[in-house]
Amino acid sequence: MAALIAENFRFLSLFFKSKDVMIFNGLVALGTVGSEELFSVVAFQCPCSPARNYIYGLAAIGVPALALFLIGVIWNNHTWNLVAECHKRGTKNFSAAATFLLFGSIMGRAAVAPVTWSVISLLRGEAYICALSEFVKPSSLDKFPSEYGAETLARFPCRDVPANLTKFRDEVTRRLRYESQLFGWLLIGIVAVLVFLTKCLKHCCSPLSYRQEAYWAQYRSNEDKLFRRTAEVHSRILAAKNVKHFFGFVALDKEEKELVQEFPVEGVQPSPQWNAITGVYIYRENKGFPLYSRLHKWAKGVEGNGPTPEGHELLFLAS
Repeated sequence: MAALIAENFRFLSLFFKSKDVMIFNGLVALGTVGSEELFSVVAFQCPCSPARNYIYGLAAIGVPALALFLIGVIWNNHTWNLVAECHKRGTKNFSAAATFLLFGSIMGRAAVAPVTWSVISLLRGEAYICALSEFVKPSSLDKFPSEYGAETLARFPCRDVPANLTKFRDEVTRRLRYESQLFGWLLIGIVAVLVFLTKCLKHCCSPLSYRQEAYWAQYRSNEDKLFRRTAEVHSRILAAKNVKHFFGFVALDKEEKELVQEFPVEGVQPSPQWNAITGVYIYRENKGFPLYSRLHKWAKGVEGNGPTPEGHELLFLAS
């Protein structure tokens, strides 16, 4: 039982695997801040109408956040690796903890932009004030004229109110801005604590040493760069070969001619090879030697996904 618990906890190292992830998340956050500022200046216009304020204010915060979240899920390589894994091999090779933490990684990274959007929206306060101004109780305002009600309070964000209500408008705006910014700072604090706890658990539960984990991150980055670069060149040369076969010649520039001469391409990789290197990867060791990726595993000729007498697998998801 203890071994099973320890094995499942190793999946916590799925989060925040490398500095590249942190840098990417920071760039996403900065881009979201700029987008939110532009949206507030150009697009946000409170309708200042009862019932509409609440819907519009929540939509101004929630709808862009939802859109950013979905974009984050789509852009995450883990999403499509998981889709490929389920399509080709199913989820039989993953425990419940692995599946949960894989989804957690996808959702966690996708949440960077929407959380940033929500925090900036709350700190600015305009959407919150627009949404909740009509719900302020007139009785909570000292000497508020009884002839005015929710319809007048709903117009406070637009500053289109009678002169005798200016001080009440300022008080309501100040009160709601305080609440909005308080929620924003609380959200920042909660996210910071979660990130801190996740980083601590990741380092405590990782089966790899710090240096080996850093090496693994460098290997994955280099393998991905070289694979993409080589795939681009390979596809270009193969395309040139097929175009030449069709027309009898192919119009190549100097660089492409050098590539064709230097790297002769005889054929294409069969589908089983592409399937073997595609999908979610779990860190494995074979005869004590690490296998850092699906491509590495394929190159070493290691078959199967389960543990074998010749190999030992540490269930450790790659980010």
